[in-house]
Amino acid sequence: MKFDYEIKNLGLASKGKLLIEWAANQMPVLASIKKDFSKNRVLAGLRVGACLHITAETANLAGTLKMAGAEVYLCASNPLSTNDMVAAFLVKNRIHVFAHRGETAKDYYSHIRRVLSYQPQLLMDDGADLVSTAHKEEKINIIGGTEETTTGIHRLRSLEKNGLLRFPVIAVNDANTKHLFDNRYGTGQSTIDGLLRTTNVLIAGKTFVVCGYGWCGRGVALRAKGMGANVIIIEVDPLRALEAVMDGYSVMPIKEAAKLGDIFITTTGDKNVIRKEHFKLMKDGAILGNSGHFNVEIDIPSLESLSKRKTRPREGVEEYQVSKDCRLFLLAEGRLLNLAGAEGHPPTVMDMSFANQAKAVEYLKKSEGKLAKMVYPVPKEIDAEIASLKLRSLGVKIDTLTKEQKTYLSSWKLGT
Repeated sequence: MKFDYEIKNLGLASKGKLLIEWAANQMPVLASIKKDFSKNRVLAGLRVGACLHITAETANLAGTLKMAGAEVYLCASNPLSTNDMVAAFLVKNRIHVFAHRGETAKDYYSHIRRVLSYQPQLLMDDGADLVSTAHKEEKINIIGGTEETTTGIHRLRSLEKNGLLRFPVIAVNDANTKHLFDNRYGTGQSTIDGLLRTTNVLIAGKTFVVCGYGWCGRGVALRAKGMGANVIIIEVDPLRALEAVMDGYSVMPIKEAAKLGDIFITTTGDKNVIRKEHFKLMKDGAILGNSGHFNVEIDIPSLESLSKRKTRPREGVEEYQVSKDCRLFLLAEGRLLNLAGAEGHPPTVMDMSFANQAKAVEYLKKSEGKLAKMVYPVPKEIDAEIASLKLRSLGVKIDTLTKEQKTYLSSWKLGT
């Protein structure tokens, strides 16, 4: 069978190799799993279809799956998140890639269908576009899938609730070793990185509005505060809003914050968080960015309709002249700022996220035929194993409970 792929430029492979090796040096947990997989070949003879951001970190995950014996078919989970150098190196190493940076929406879904045309038995997704497209196919023979991000899990739980989910899926995002680190520290740092690369603005002294105080929003707020910003949190959940207040942030409705903010970052997973009525209240020079999965959190059609003129002053920055005295700046076309404007999360946190992905597909294979068509959490023993491996790689040792302590914690008789 002909080796199939569709990328921008195969000649970029040597540069991609260096990026992948650099990331691998900071991903010891995944390296440990890769070593085990190369021995047990748990995925031998299986086809894995993956829709992920094609970065150097993802390349190390793809290599791990290949060492487990899988044939890997990979497409992008965002039109602007593909590193073309990485894609080229993967193809050189016999991993099927269908992606290039800046692909159109038509190309994007064409590449997803291309992956599915090879009838993968395991799916690995980020945003649930691959899984949802697979559900539109009449005949599928899928053991199970995994999902990387909050937005995708919302979609999958909707499928399950409506009785439409056709195979089990592991909610990788909900693992503690994923969302407590990737979402918080990864999104926090990489979003600020994307903001600085696209704009080169000084954050100190700015009023920085974070929409959503989930783990991603917490991470962005923490990093912005650390760089000297005055941070405002926008929330609809009373518990999270209360947490933000106790964490020392100002909390208010977006209608009020719109008048104050210099920089706005959305991290909610919902649509039209910043809308037409908010654009009209913003001051001249306000910057708008999104770190949610899809480019729907900022109401771009309304921004377009308000605009009298649009220019591109910098790479990754679009200037909208919404009135005589007001210009608004949209970053990275409203797409994932940390990937479209920078390189995504650092390898150190993706090490744990992708370790969860690798162990989750191993679990699905070993549990074939035993799981219902539901969204499952990552098994606790996998979560704990990954945390232990990460600590070991950092040279950190921790205590263990004594026999007496275990007895005390498990007994209802022992008290005052």
